Amino acid sequence: MMSPKVIKVEALENSCLRLFFENGETRIFDASTYLDRGFFKELQNSHYFKQAKPFFGGVQWPHEQDFGPDTLFLESTLESVWDVAG
Repeated sequence: MMSPKVIKVEALENSCLRLFFENGETRIFDASTYLDRGFFKELQNSHYFKQAKPFFGGVQWPHEQDFGPDTLFLESTLESVWDVAG
């Protein structure tokens, strides 16, 4: 099964992302466990972290750090569900 795609992202405090998925779920992804790994260290800068944008169903930053839809969906926690049809 393919994970739903991210259609909107909001960077929150504490290295978390609020993700709005195409299936109507809003989920919270905690990126903090990744931020001590080489490529992701730049995301420790909160100003830079807030530049997250949806990209091919996942999330990407200006210097091409990214998380794919599977990682974001499977490693996030459900916050709420909204009416996709609305």
